[in-house]
Amino acid sequence: MTTTYRRVALITGAGTGIGKATAKALHGAGYAVVLTGRKLDKLEAAIAAMGANADSAVAIACDVGNPDQVQTLFARLKFRFGRLDVLFNNAGIGSPPVSAEELTYEQWMAVVNTNLCGPFLCAREAIRIMKSQSPKGGRIINNGSISAHTPRPFSLPYTATKHAITGLTKSIALDYRADRIACSQIDIGNAATEMTDRMAEGILQADGSTKIEPRMNVEHIAQAVLQIAQLPLESNVLFMTIMATNMPYVGRG
Repeated sequence: MTTTYRRVALITGAGTGIGKATAKALHGAGYAVVLTGRKLDKLEAAIAAMGANADSAVAIACDVGNPDQVQTLFARLKFRFGRLDVLFNNAGIGSPPVSAEELTYEQWMAVVNTNLCGPFLCAREAIRIMKSQSPKGGRIINNGSISAHTPRPFSLPYTATKHAITGLTKSIALDYRADRIACSQIDIGNAATEMTDRMAEGILQADGSTKIEPRMNVEHIAQAVLQIAQLPLESNVLFMTIMATNMPYVGRG
């Protein structure tokens, strides 16, 4: 895709795993990238690993569940690059695998703030920039999950927030069509990251058994996000599911 302006992408949760791989893929495709997450050292290490310079990649520490920090993040992005073409709402956390009656309010809110409030706050700021820039518009890609469709045992906060991401995605896609803002959701299953290391050792199944589950390389996910990002704005992948071929999602019971 050719443009007469420099494309800019923001990736949340970019210090490790899916976010780090996606930042690398977008940068390799010619985007200027802003990597954000809570730990600045990991963001800077990710930029160094991709061989980027300060002109094309920037690390900004931010807790996406904090409204003030999100506003500062987007103000710095706009000052540095002047526009935003792609937001990948990737940051997410889980909670301890316990029953609802054992779950604390603090544990619940930690997941809600990162997994749901964060994507909303970032999308809101992205929309403000995308509506006002020239050329107008942009693309927001939300990291859903297989859990947006089917829960794992004892994953109530994570599952609830990922179901909510579907509503967020549909509403943004509907409300901002006239502003040339496309919104997508990519539902990811069993990416080989630190968050899923326990799957390689065996994880609780719905029937009470414990089984090792296959995982997939994060590079495959990064390429899928890049494919969505590079579509012309008159086209959109509203939902995409990418998963390890042999994971038990389809037959999860």
